[in-house]
Amino acid sequence: MAAPRRDTRGIVDAPGLFTRVQFRRRTPAAPLRPYVEHYWLIDWDLSEPYATHVVPHPCVNIVFQRYADRPGFGEVAGAGREVFAQQLAGRGRVCGVQFRPGGFRPFTPERPATDWTDRRLPLATAFGHVDASATAVAVLEPDDEDARVAALDAVLTPLLRAEPRILDQARLAMRLADRIRTDRTIRRVADFARSEGMSLRALQRLFAGYVGVSPKWVVLRYRVHEALERAASDAEVDWAALAAELGYSDQAHLIRDVTATVGVPPTAYAR
Repeated sequence: MAAPRRDTRGIVDAPGLFTRVQFRRRTPAAPLRPYVEHYWLIDWDLSEPYATHVVPHPCVNIVFQRYADRPGFGEVAGAGREVFAQQLAGRGRVCGVQFRPGGFRPFTPERPATDWTDRRLPLATAFGHVDASATAVAVLEPDDEDARVAALDAVLTPLLRAEPRILDQARLAMRLADRIRTDRTIRRVADFARSEGMSLRALQRLFAGYVGVSPKWVVLRYRVHEALERAASDAEVDWAALAAELGYSDQAHLIRDVTATVGVPPTAYAR
């Protein structure tokens, strides 16, 4: 948890994006690190519009945004099951908070994570007592990067208010989601549940309440992330070998899942 991860999983054409914007990841304050993966900061000043695309992680983000033609605002973006596209033009700035899968629930303990899935809602919808306009200004206005990070810390820290039972379940959900992300031997969700001493139904309920998507979907999404990362970095990917490595029964199933996610086969995606 000491430093943000450095991979580009989920960012479609990361090199193309990074040549057009300033992109940084920053570490949150210590009390927030068990629940927040990292902050992500983007600034741009473009002569021509650029469309960025993201294959979302199974997590919630809080996103503060400022574009040339509108004042700053904040919103909650739930776990998205479709590719997300955003047009960037002129000058703008985004300051985002990427929570760990399962890590957002302690900040909104009264609402299951499925309330946010596939939705982008105004900040006030989640935190009605927060002055959304003033908060967006505080986060987005400073040109100093450290000041923006400090503002994000100041916004989030008092919102962490869950009771011990919610915190315990959130920690369990985060641990299980991270195991799915890192353990390539996980192939079947029922076997995974048994290995954790849980029933399949209990695992599904936990993910619905704290992650917002099913454990099966999380397994699939992390497989697709890995496949897209390989396609972007290696023009000579052995797709049959990668399919076996990721737990697919054959290459055709991997190609099907990648195509369903990004709209083109992995070889076309690589090009």
